[in-house]
Order: sequence, then C-alpha cells, then structure tokens
Amino acid sequence: MFKILEANELTTNIYQMIVEAPRVSDACLPGQFLIIRVDEEGERIPLTICDYDREKGTVEIVVQAIGAETHKLSKLKAGDYLADVVGPLGKPSDLCEESVEDLKKKKIVFIAGGVGTAPVYPQAKWLKEQGVECDVIIGAKTKDLVIMEERFKKVCNLHITTDDGSYGRSGMVTKALQDLWDEGNKYDHCVAIGPMIMMKFVCKLTKELGIPTIVSMNPIMVDGTGMCGACRLTVDGQVKFACVDGPEFDGHKVDFDQAMNRMKLYKTEEGRLLLKAQEGDTHHGGCGNCN
Repeated sequence: MFKILEANELTTNIYQMIVEAPRVSDACLPGQFLIIRVDEEGERIPLTICDYDREKGTVEIVVQAIGAETHKLSKLKAGDYLADVVGPLGKPSDLCEESVEDLKKKKIVFIAGGVGTAPVYPQAKWLKEQGVECDVIIGAKTKDLVIMEERFKKVCNLHITTDDGSYGRSGMVTKALQDLWDEGNKYDHCVAIGPMIMMKFVCKLTKELGIPTIVSMNPIMVDGTGMCGACRLTVDGQVKFACVDGPEFDGHKVDFDQAMNRMKLYKTEEGRLLLKAQEGDTHHGGCGNCN
C-alpha cells in the first residue's frame, strides 16, 4: 500500500497527488512514468511522473479525471492509500543522456498543453538543476485551465498562451512558437507534450522551422506493459509501443494520423475487434508479463 501525503484539485477535473514511494523516487528520471492501481480490483493507470523528491521518498502525479478509474482516483484524499505504484517505467528523457556542456550550447523549448504540462515540469526542473536555461510554452483554452504556473516560473522562461486570449499571449501554442521564433529565439531542440492533435501540429511547424522535436506518446497508453497493444504506433515506418519503446519519440517520424485513429478505435469494443482482425496479435511480446 502506498500512502497519499497530499491531494489537491489544480483546476477543473485535473488533480495532483504526492505519494510515498521511496524505491520509485530513488530510481526515476524525467520522462518516465508509473502504473498505479487505486485498489485491488482496479485497472492499471499509466501516469507520467510530474515530480519526485529523493530525500522525502515521494513522487508526484497529476491526473485528469476522464474514465471510471481516474474519477475514482480523483476522489482520494491525503491519508488514503493506493494499492499499487509500479515504476519507474519507460525510457528517461533523451536530455538526461546528453552532457551538461552540450545542453548548455542548445536553446531548448518545451511546449505543453493541458495535462501534458505536468510531465514537462520535471524536465525543465532537471535542466535548471544542471544550470541549463530553457523556454516553456504552456497552452490552455482559457486562464482558469492554466496549471503549475508559479512552479514553472522558478525553473524556466515561461510563456503562457490561451486560445481565447484571456491570459498571456493569444492563440494556439503553434502561434506562440512561431512568434517567439520570429522574435529571434532560434531553438535547437523542442519537446512537445500534450493532446495528440497539438503535438501533430507542433511537429508540422517545427519541421518547417528545422527544429528537432521530441514528443511523448503517453496519451495513447492503456496497460503500460506492452500487453494490450493500445499504444502501438508507427515511427519511421517501424512498429513501436509507447510504453516499452518510449514514451518519447522523434516527433517528425511519428505517424500521428494512424495513432489518433487507433486511439479512437480502441475506445470501443467493436473498434478493438477491428484492430485485432487487421493487425492480429498486437502486444509487444517482450514485456515479460505474457507467460
């Protein structure tokens, strides 16, 4: 059992929790994720790590209440317990593999949309700890849906944009990126995390601008172990699985249209049967959980 030390509603249907999990916090790096179960009967929920504190032995998660399990999770309070917290899973951010000297030579921008703002934070914070500056663009529909603003201000150069112009810049994140580029910010590296459609159009723009771009395919994960096949996607013509091969990939090589179509189909039983007929056995096979 894993104790919830803190639980808060950040904005409508988006909740933050700090969970006691010392073995996870000791090993995790930015970009990785967890699988949690609310109770013994619950389904597995893959959630990207929002933050971690090795000294306190805690990890932080942010979840959007959409389905039955995430709604159940959102109702938990400080002092309650989670049945399972498994991790860290997935590969850490590519930035963690580069030397600090090389990172300092780059102008890095992160683009975050909606609940995708949460997994951007540990990467920006990690860079700050290495003495590397970065820019972060947070996009939201309206001012009330902007999350974690004050925390980001401490670790990056923050730019907020809202679709309705109620706060910060006005327009989509792609417009904010183009504006910053036109203002003289010639970025060498971009990381985009958010809704699939957002990442698709960010990658379309960054390809035009010649900015290498990493995306997180966490939104399409279901089981988180490679068993279900839900997060199957095509990257540079090859079949990959977000949970075991990612969750981060070269955004210019991801087939977003295919991934979004599979996402829609996987939400229905009829769609899952169609995918099974078209693709056969889609699970990864190397996950170690199939025996």
